[in-house]
Amino acid sequence: MERTRASGVLLAISALPGPYGIGSLGEPARRFVDFLVRGSQRWWQILPLVPLGNGASPYMSPSAFAGNPLLIDLDMLAQEGLLTSEELDSARCENPDRVDYVRLNETRLPLLRRAWQRAKGRPEETDPVEMPWLEDYAAFSALHDHYRSGWWEWPCDAVPDPEERDFHRFLQRTFYRQWFELKQYANERGVRLMGDIPIYLSADSVELWRRPEIFELEKDGRPSAVAGVPPDAFCPDGQLWGNPLYNWQREATFDFWKERIGWCAKLYDGVRIDHFRAFHNYWSVPADAETAAEGEWLPGPGMKLLNALQAAAPKLELIAEDLGDLDAGAIEFVRTCGVPGMRVLVFAFTPGAESAFLPHNCDANCVVYTGTHDTPTFVQWFHEADSETAAYARAYLRLREDEGLGWGGLCGAWGTRAYLAIAPMQDVLGLGADARMNTPGTIGDHNWSWRVRYEAFNDGVADRLSHLTKIYSRAN
Repeated sequence: MERTRASGVLLAISALPGPYGIGSLGEPARRFVDFLVRGSQRWWQILPLVPLGNGASPYMSPSAFAGNPLLIDLDMLAQEGLLTSEELDSARCENPDRVDYVRLNETRLPLLRRAWQRAKGRPEETDPVEMPWLEDYAAFSALHDHYRSGWWEWPCDAVPDPEERDFHRFLQRTFYRQWFELKQYANERGVRLMGDIPIYLSADSVELWRRPEIFELEKDGRPSAVAGVPPDAFCPDGQLWGNPLYNWQREATFDFWKERIGWCAKLYDGVRIDHFRAFHNYWSVPADAETAAEGEWLPGPGMKLLNALQAAAPKLELIAEDLGDLDAGAIEFVRTCGVPGMRVLVFAFTPGAESAFLPHNCDANCVVYTGTHDTPTFVQWFHEADSETAAYARAYLRLREDEGLGWGGLCGAWGTRAYLAIAPMQDVLGLGADARMNTPGTIGDHNWSWRVRYEAFNDGVADRLSHLTKIYSRAN
């Protein structure tokens, strides 16, 4: 695939501004697209659009295909006559800086239910695209709402209520109608959308319920092994994620992944594949293990799967999330598979070490980031680094407080040979620890809840971003 120099900004839909407690697919998203256009950016990278799992994480989702209904734009529903001004007022949130997921989970679905009830008497709109997964997801969600437990605790003959099933159809059709309108708006203005595929799913997912043959399961339907990563210098017991693992010996698993990448090709212009190294080999932990240290490396599907995905979606641009402690085999796989990997500046500056993430070591076939949703912001990282590391970064990047440390990080990324450079919006704004999106291995209100304010989408920031982007020949 031909690649030209470009740049973009990483910002979750949930982190967009707006009066209703969480970002949405409507006017807030369009205003951000306009900001990117003025800033000469070609890409908007987001986090997974899927419904959230434990801890409000989009990487522990109950579905590979569905959209998160919390992101549905309420003003657009009001314009259709499905919500009243009083109902909009009831949804307003005073805190513009954080998503309150507890409050949202208590109030947003009842509000969307009112919109659905008003829509029931109207002619049904045509789906924006074919959604073959919708019926299974609607049934799963309806039963989940009824039993309020994992699917393995449901009666074998459980039948979803037809009305509840219809409600979840309405949510998904509304979500994706709004999404495809946003995608059209962005693409018409030269902005491409980069999605994110969580490689694993929750054990309490529609896929495990309806397609158990694609997972490694016991006879009772429970996972026989689960995902994680082995011990390292930062985590002596490793990380036990608990997601069910795929059964790569079955053709049905490959069929599922081809369906998944085909769906992504409709939603996005490119996708980052999370935990890409599992294509080469993956850490398998017995389901009854107490820590991830009890796991072992097993061979992944390799180029057989990657070739199938690229054949199923030849125009979809792929990025490999190849971070972490990779062995020589995994490094060679990423290097030779044809999918560009990631380089992250906050991991680059180890004094005395020739890191592959240093700007002068970033080759053209990679994507360089100042940081990611899982790292500290660039400014936070700099202030928390030991004095030797901070001094090295300051000297290498020629960082100055009067310029702004975040802009120094952007200059370091934008100036590399990497064909694509991306910065989280937090780094564009030079924000610190309060703006971190997620701290891996922790659960709490600080994760996945940060939001940007409308004031950040100002001409001064956009013009400065455009100037920087033009200097380094990445302009839209």
